[in-house]
Amino acid sequence: MTIQLYELVGSDSARPFSPHCWKVVMALAHKGLEWESRYVPFTEIPKIEDGSGIVPVIRDGGATVSDSFAIALHLERTRTDSPSLFGGPGGEAMARFVEAWCQTQIHAIIGKAAIMDVHDALAPDDQAFFRKSREARFGMPLEETRELGLSELGKLNARLEPVRAMLRHQPFIGGAGPLFSDYILFGAFQWARIIMREPLIGHDDPVLDWFETCLDLHGGIGRAVPAAA
Repeated sequence: MTIQLYELVGSDSARPFSPHCWKVVMALAHKGLEWESRYVPFTEIPKIEDGSGIVPVIRDGGATVSDSFAIALHLERTRTDSPSLFGGPGGEAMARFVEAWCQTQIHAIIGKAAIMDVHDALAPDDQAFFRKSREARFGMPLEETRELGLSELGKLNARLEPVRAMLRHQPFIGGAGPLFSDYILFGAFQWARIIMREPLIGHDDPVLDWFETCLDLHGGIGRAVPAAA
């Protein structure tokens, strides 16, 4: 049975932008699996069959799994005859670290800087929901949150220095080839690529070279959605 993947979209269902959903798209492609995407806006997420209130969610036969990391673990443990997402327990532990680092150091900035871009990409009902929930989360209007995020974009350069140092020794976080750790960071930059108009990385940055390589993985699935104009 084909896996069903629930992905977040705005008013244009051809432009899924969630970083967490992109992690799962890349994981499914890495495993060589077939899936069907079901696109949902913010206000429809609570109606997804598992009731978790988050995306991504997959239905895989009789199993329903939510949360990108939990989905990756599920795929790893149920599809043992396909390429590994972690390369063993050490790779799984490494991915836990990359997930925490990415959430606290990278998403923390992109989430604020891109907040108006996300809002503007939504349908009106979802815009109202998004504004109310995010203004409650950040304690300020979306417009002020965006300005704060844009003022912090310069911090990304320093926060990405460990990745640059790593890329002097190996082409991927996973080593000679990509693993789920790569897809975690890829998801963050793909989110920004699809939704934001401001560039995050300089043209001469090795992190950008890594990201461009990731966009070409698995038949170029990452390029299937064009970058923001």
